[in-house]
Amino acid sequence: MTASVKLKHPAAKELRKAALAFPETVEDFPWGHSAFKVAGKKAFLFMGEDEGGGWSCSMKLPFRNEEALAIKGAKPTEYGLGKSGWVSFSFTAKAKVPAKLTDYLDESWRAVAPKKLSAAFAPPATSKRGKAS
Repeated sequence: MTASVKLKHPAAKELRKAALAFPETVEDFPWGHSAFKVAGKKAFLFMGEDEGGGWSCSMKLPFRNEEALAIKGAKPTEYGLGKSGWVSFSFTAKAKVPAKLTDYLDESWRAVAPKKLSAAFAPPATSKRGKAS
């Protein structure tokens, strides 16, 4: 493991905090980005920031893939991962970030978590805000 990635954007910090709230989740730092893994093995979220204050993330969304791709700044994840339901989101420093990302995070975690672990964990409460800043 290398040194941690310092996320500055408030929405990126919020998403990181939400990811770490899932059981048996660890943060790793391959390729200079944050990778969040369940049971220390399977990644369900990748995050990184750019020098201009923008940031990006990728999640596995097997059920709401098409819905997620309709969000501005979303595209199928590169390296062939898009074929498996992975979606990458890119945001500028001033972009309005949809609160829906937290809901997508739950889907991504459950897509890779062991079935027994997923079944034992209640979904997090949905955000009441329309948009995260």
